[in-house]
Amino acid sequence: MSDPTRMLEGAGLGLRRALTGALAEAHPANIGFLEVTPENWMGLGGRYARDLAFFAEQWPLASHGLSLSLGGPDPLDEAFIGELKAFLDTNGVVLYSEHLSYCTDGGHLYDLMPLPFTEEAVHHLAGRIRRTQAILERRIAVENVSYYADQSGDMDEAAFVTAVLEEADCDLLLDVNNAYVNSVNHGYDPVRFIHSLPAERIAYMHVAGHYRESERLIIDTHGAAVVDPVWSLLETAYRHAGVRPTLLERDFNLPSLSELLDELGTIRRLQNEEGHDERRIA
Repeated sequence: MSDPTRMLEGAGLGLRRALTGALAEAHPANIGFLEVTPENWMGLGGRYARDLAFFAEQWPLASHGLSLSLGGPDPLDEAFIGELKAFLDTNGVVLYSEHLSYCTDGGHLYDLMPLPFTEEAVHHLAGRIRRTQAILERRIAVENVSYYADQSGDMDEAAFVTAVLEEADCDLLLDVNNAYVNSVNHGYDPVRFIHSLPAERIAYMHVAGHYRESERLIIDTHGAAVVDPVWSLLETAYRHAGVRPTLLERDFNLPSLSELLDELGTIRRLQNEEGHDERRIA
């Protein structure tokens, strides 16, 4: 079961199977927490189960889901949520998060699809988030997502995210890279976007790299190093909300562990500069 003395703090790293050997050998003390994707670990036995149990003993765990489809048209998969609860409890996961998106429509779409920024979508999402929290018996965080087509409706993106958080009474996983990507692709001010979000609901943050297709199109890939404008926006987020636990996302084109630790060092430096208002997630 979850250990109430454990908490998320500092700079975290996504646990990828390609990193397990290096992490187990080096056991870097400057990693504050690990984040796991439950769909990649649930139901596994043997070596993978032993690896996860080992890492759960060494570091606090966050868990970031991919397939719950909170905004989807299909009925909420409550059987899956029950299995997810067992996974979170067994591994002492401190915080679970998912996306403000959907990934099913009569079957899995294998992508995270955004919703229109409408009151109808707010009510749909909020009801499903509340039900998910009831089954999991825990508060969750939801992430602002990147999107490439116009999602305009009754409100802008910041107002939409805020309305969902308030109606669902849940927290926000602020993905700073997604905010930057969307600001370039859709021509808005990312600083104003972050300042429009309710600081008190920001539980933790993500930063990541991306691919610049052109001056007006960025693709959110998690396959490159974090760029300076995203680091600058992370500083903005800390000034707005105070220091929050912050995860470095890297899903492919994985560099050496030492290079990832260098990027974690940048997160810690920025946190130390704004460290007068640090929040730890227990």
